[in-house]
Amino acid sequence: MKFKIGTRGSRLALAQSRWVKEKIEGMYPELNVEIKVFKTTGDKILDSPLSKIGGKGLFVKEIEDALLRNEINVAVHSMKDVPVEIPGRLMFSSFPEREDPRDALISKGDLGLDQLPAGSRIGTSSLRRASQLLHLRSDLEIVSLRGNVETRIEKMASGHVQAVILAAAGLKRLGLSARITQFVSTDLLLPAIGQGALGLEVRRNDEWAINILDFLNHDETKVTVTAERAVLRKLEGGCQVPLAAFARLDGERLYLQAMVAEIDGTRVIKDEITGRKDQAEELGVALAGRLLKSGADKILDAVYLRDARNDGE
Repeated sequence: MKFKIGTRGSRLALAQSRWVKEKIEGMYPELNVEIKVFKTTGDKILDSPLSKIGGKGLFVKEIEDALLRNEINVAVHSMKDVPVEIPGRLMFSSFPEREDPRDALISKGDLGLDQLPAGSRIGTSSLRRASQLLHLRSDLEIVSLRGNVETRIEKMASGHVQAVILAAAGLKRLGLSARITQFVSTDLLLPAIGQGALGLEVRRNDEWAINILDFLNHDETKVTVTAERAVLRKLEGGCQVPLAAFARLDGERLYLQAMVAEIDGTRVIKDEITGRKDQAEELGVALAGRLLKSGADKILDAVYLRDARNDGE
């Protein structure tokens, strides 16, 4: 019997999907597991920041459409690329164990974040990273940098920038851990929502696929990603806004941090909350509400007003 996995075509996306394929084949040797590659809009448009061209949904829509057309049984996504709203007929049935959620610095001369000279150019496509970096070090220059992992590293190697910030999880999955200069503490750079986690998206009525994938679900990852995405849902955020959330479990206790920042890093509103792990959704909503009351509402309103004006031009 055939079981089809849908994925983007980048080296990282393929590495993640091959990992899922190998796990399924190991559990169900009778299945013929195939990988089907889709080129998403986000993969086609590489000369503009995500915040300018539509944000997270650009990396999932074509794959979700294939899922809805019954062309594949599961879509493998990096959860940090998934918008808060997904089609009603779809669901995330399983969340494999999360890889390292931290950001990682790769720099010329292996200089750490606090060692980079004033004026150093750091490449990133993320407003979240840019705002937090500028809040830490306003003397750095942020350079918008898109493309796959290898392309960004090459931009650093060629001297276009002095350093790049990437997700540690992607570098590890690609076998590039040795290139990392510094794993950046979550206390310094709060990760993207869902960073390091994979989500396995299926049709709600496909019980066969749901049952096949159930063994891959990691409860701790499901709980923490649920809490983080609850923050995203309440704030109605996307790639246009520098926001972040990171949850961790300690036994039955869930600890959740979140932040919203001005794009230039001049102001960062950050808070944290703790509670039982079965309160993941409620804790995320409550923490987002506290951020809004602390001034995040004004930051978000200003960003959305600016985007509305740009759309009208």
